[in-house]
Amino acid sequence: MRVSKEQAADNRARILTATARMIRESGIGGVGVDALTKAAGLTHGSLYSQFGSKDRLVAEALTLAMEASGEKTRKDLAEGGTLATIVNRYLSATHRDAPGGGCAIAAIGPEAARQSDTIREAFTRGIRGFATRLTALMPRQASLPPEEAALATVASLVGALILARAVDDPALSDRILDATARSLTDDR
Repeated sequence: MRVSKEQAADNRARILTATARMIRESGIGGVGVDALTKAAGLTHGSLYSQFGSKDRLVAEALTLAMEASGEKTRKDLAEGGTLATIVNRYLSATHRDAPGGGCAIAAIGPEAARQSDTIREAFTRGIRGFATRLTALMPRQASLPPEEAALATVASLVGALILARAVDDPALSDRILDATARSLTDDR
């Protein structure tokens, strides 16, 4: 049965939204096509007709998730946010404890290197976008140009969030977030 263009667009959006949430919660390897289509209430045929492959779906969902994270940062900046604002929101217990709505870079970072070129290209765009948004907030240091300081900040933020989510000791998890935030802002 053929679906209208509007229904096809709605199906595509549902699959992307469900996939973006699920890969942030379970990682790419932890989410199969069956689970993706079930979460979106669609069939395998819908997925493959819209995206052609799981890799293309994941790359587009990853892009969607990273754009949503970027929008949060842009909103913070538009409201006068500082580097400390961004760092403290990113390295919060709330962000750590809600991966399904959080940073896709941290969620799939540990497995990104083993993914297809399509997924790695989307991941790379996300890293570059995050660093670009932070560049204007970097203090002017003679030892490190703002672009490099922004990359180092992204690496610190993402790495700290990955570690804070991975350890089984809640106190250590909190210390990782706090120590990293203080090292980046001297503000906590």
